[in-house]
Amino acid sequence: MVRIRLRRVGQKGQPIYRIVAADQRTKRDGRYIEILGHYNPRTDPETIEFQEDRMLHWLNVGAQPSESVAILLRKAGTLERFERLRKGESIEALAAEAVAKKEAAGPINAKTRFMAPIKKEA
Repeated sequence: MVRIRLRRVGQKGQPIYRIVAADQRTKRDGRYIEILGHYNPRTDPETIEFQEDRMLHWLNVGAQPSESVAILLRKAGTLERFERLRKGESIEALAAEAVAKKEAAGPINAKTRFMAPIKKEA
């Protein structure tokens, strides 16, 4: 079964996550089918960006989001749009609505909330 889940990237102590579609049997940072977006919990506010049309496609063909991804999708409103897709609305209209919502939101501060870990010198 295909799962939509987080794949950790970034340096030690500075996590950034990719949202990927992957087989549920693969490792957390192992092989994946497609990169759908990314999530950065260190910015203010959190950065959640993904391709809405591809996310709706994977949900429509039966991919199951992990618990953490389901929370992110609920925050972004994608799960509500997925229910509307199942009732008959077009993917194009729903994706355009998501883009308009994203543009209407305020800018995201690229500076992180947390300091990078201090490297110990020998």
